[in-house]
This record gives sequence, C-alpha cells and structure tokens, in this order.
Amino acid sequence: MMQSGPAIAFVKANACGNDFLIVEGVGASDFADLSRKMCDRHRGVGADGVEWLFPADDADIQARLFNADGSEAQISGNGTRCVAAYLCAKEPKEKIVIRTGAGLKVCTLRSRKETEYEFETAMGEPQVGAELSISLPSGAVGGIPVSMGNPHYVIFVDEFSVDWKTEAAEIGRLPQFKHGINLEFVRVKDRANIDVRFFERGVGETQSSGTGSCAAAVAAISSAKAESPLRVHAPGGVQTVRWEKEVFLLGPAQLICRGEFFS
Repeated sequence: MMQSGPAIAFVKANACGNDFLIVEGVGASDFADLSRKMCDRHRGVGADGVEWLFPADDADIQARLFNADGSEAQISGNGTRCVAAYLCAKEPKEKIVIRTGAGLKVCTLRSRKETEYEFETAMGEPQVGAELSISLPSGAVGGIPVSMGNPHYVIFVDEFSVDWKTEAAEIGRLPQFKHGINLEFVRVKDRANIDVRFFERGVGETQSSGTGSCAAAVAAISSAKAESPLRVHAPGGVQTVRWEKEVFLLGPAQLICRGEFFS
C-alpha cells in the first residue's frame, strides 16, 4: 500500500458512543492537521477527537485533545476516561492521574470486564454563571453558563425540537462566545434523571459528553431542578454525576480496536 508518511499507531476507544483515537504523540508534528485527517469518518479512521499522549512528571500521562476539526480543547471527560482505559490495559492500576489542559484529573477504576472499564473521574470544581439570555433570529434563548475547565451553555427545554442542531450551530457562531461553546439541551425527567443532547465546539452533535454531562447536571442542581447524584441520559448511554464541592463523573469506557493510520 502506498503511503506518504510514517504510519501512526492508534487505539480507538469510546465512552457512551463519544469516540476517540489515542495516539502516543512523541515524534509526531502538526497535531491539528493529523487530527482532522484521522477523525474524518469517510477518508480517515473516524472519531470525535484525538487524544495525543506525552510523558508527564506529575502524572501517569499528559493528554492533549484535538477535536475533529483540528481545534485544540482543554479537556474531554469521556476522552480522559478513554485514556485511562488505554493506560489500564497496559498496566492495571486502581487510580490513574492524567494531566489535561484543564489540570490534573484522577480516574478511579470501579470495574473491568475484558475491554470494558468503568471509572469515576474527579472533574474539579465547576464555575456556574448567572442565567444568560441570547438573541437568535427565532427569538431569545435563556441558558446557564458553566465552566468545567472548558466552556458550556446549558439550555433547559420541555422537549427536544426537531431543529435543535440548527439552533445549536447558530448559538455556537455568536460573537459573545469568541472561543466557541459546548451546548447542552436538557430535559428534566425527575429529580434524579435528565435527558441531554450535546453539540460540541469543533465536532457538532456527539452521542455523549463527559464535561457536558457534568455541566448539565451542575446547571440542573444549582437551579433546584434536580439533586445529586444525577443520572444523565444521552443517546450514547448513561453517566452519573455526583456534585459535592467537586464534581465526580462515573461512566464506562471501551477499547474498540488498534491499527495504523497512513499519514
């Protein structure tokens, strides 16, 4: 097979359908371009993002996340859990410390069955803003800004509209979100369960989101619509968010396959 550059070894993993490629990054260059090519679902391997791994003095590994469009993000909760599964497969450990763009994250192994893992990750203390109203051609929309080390805007709805993705894309382009925004549309089922749809900057719709699940739960709890612990239901599966002073995210991660990408 003809190839233009060295083959790049990868492992593919997913957490509730949110899929990532995990690559040892030492020796690689132009992470943005490579990430775009590898994440292409028709001409590449296909993924929501690439977790590039590097040695770290203060953690088991450093992970730099590049989205499918080549933009770099501070963190993905689901991606971090996939990295933990990758490391645990190489060297079984109960706790794995990962340096992310949003600081050190500790993943504690709760269960394992073959290539399927469950971790609870300490996600840090959230920052919750006051309700923010924004203007769209269709009218005003109110939501709650939440930072989980990356920016989120949480919108509560009675039902998910058929054109929610179009609305999400419009919101993501607004100038007040100059660094982009991760969007969560939330339907409260009861005090212990919420349904969420995710539209992430640099990716678009995703089956799930770790930091998005945390942001949605924090917004629901802080506005007295629900209480901790809270089960977050998404198209890709269910995660549980526990908010004390810090937020803890419990969910699965599965290693899918390994291979080589011909760059």
